[in-house]
Amino acid sequence: MWELDEEKLEAITIGAGILGTGGGGNPYYGKLYVRRLLRQGRRVTIVPPEDVPDDALVVSVGGMGAPTIGIERIHRGDEPLAALRALEAHLGRRATHLVPGEIGGANALRPMAVAALADLPVVDGDGMGRAFPELQMDTFAIYGVPATPAALADIFHNVVVFPWLQDAVTLERYARAVTVQMGGAAGFAFPAMSGADLRRTVIPYTVTLALRLGEAVLRARREHRDPIAAALAVTGGCVLFRGKVVDVERRLAAGFARGVVRIEGLDEDRGSELRIDFQNENLIARRDSEVLAVVPDLICLVDRETAEPVTTEVVRYGLRVVVLGIPAPMLLRTPEALAVVGPQAFGYPDVVYRPLPGLYGGDRIAAERRADALRKPH
Repeated sequence: MWELDEEKLEAITIGAGILGTGGGGNPYYGKLYVRRLLRQGRRVTIVPPEDVPDDALVVSVGGMGAPTIGIERIHRGDEPLAALRALEAHLGRRATHLVPGEIGGANALRPMAVAALADLPVVDGDGMGRAFPELQMDTFAIYGVPATPAALADIFHNVVVFPWLQDAVTLERYARAVTVQMGGAAGFAFPAMSGADLRRTVIPYTVTLALRLGEAVLRARREHRDPIAAALAVTGGCVLFRGKVVDVERRLAAGFARGVVRIEGLDEDRGSELRIDFQNENLIARRDSEVLAVVPDLICLVDRETAEPVTTEVVRYGLRVVVLGIPAPMLLRTPEALAVVGPQAFGYPDVVYRPLPGLYGGDRIAAERRADALRKPH
């Protein structure tokens, strides 16, 4: 168990921005809101998954919508809390813990804002180990946690509750339509699960991973070392490409930010071009005609000098970037997960998922914790 402070918040913002693979919402606004709550004296406690009781009521909270909406209209901040209260009223029971639906971008920070407002602990883990654009693409849904009941709230605290829907795919369709009518962005509260189901389905220690990643980048900057090398040391990733953004095609369609980024190679990649397709998040990276990485592995754009994350709503012509490839969590590499988050699920029928080498950082932290537990005297 550990407590969030402003220094940790700054590091998590950077780490979550990188892990967001371009999506999850711009973490800057989320950081400002959580920082204000901390300065008001509110507290945020992070607890490991194994400390959550079997009979706990754990709810995933965050924001739904296209990242570009966050540029056009600043979120109120407490929309997920309004959704949580509506879900609790429907269930007739208060939540005991919160968990991020995704560790990417602003959705890593929104549960911390709700935790500060509601005085609830946040579980050190999430349902994606990154960010994904659709609701069914988390490990909670993939491994059998019912998607409903579910709740959405807009900036005016108008609330919609879905008591029961057939599955998470159906919830994605209905909730996306409602979110569009709410102005393209909404706070959500779903799914609700027991502590036992949480431990079975959560990708563990991703909040700690975001913290370590951000700390490594900030430390490298202070010590005038390469922050990209520092980030790779924490994530187990690799450099896919170095270059300059030469074109961005971006459009808002059906509640998603969709488009293509083209990057002209620099340094050892000069003479080649990288194309990245995105749907809120970066989905596939092709160097010339060769696929370098594809979902569920993480494709992350960072500034080549500072390793500052570059999200899909702010990427623009002229930016010098490094494209990182980070191996996906083990829970996203199973056949049942790949059916939902692999390349075919995003409309790439002829692309074969070949995992990037290495071990995802959250899985590495979980292995460290298990080893530490075995070494302790009983």
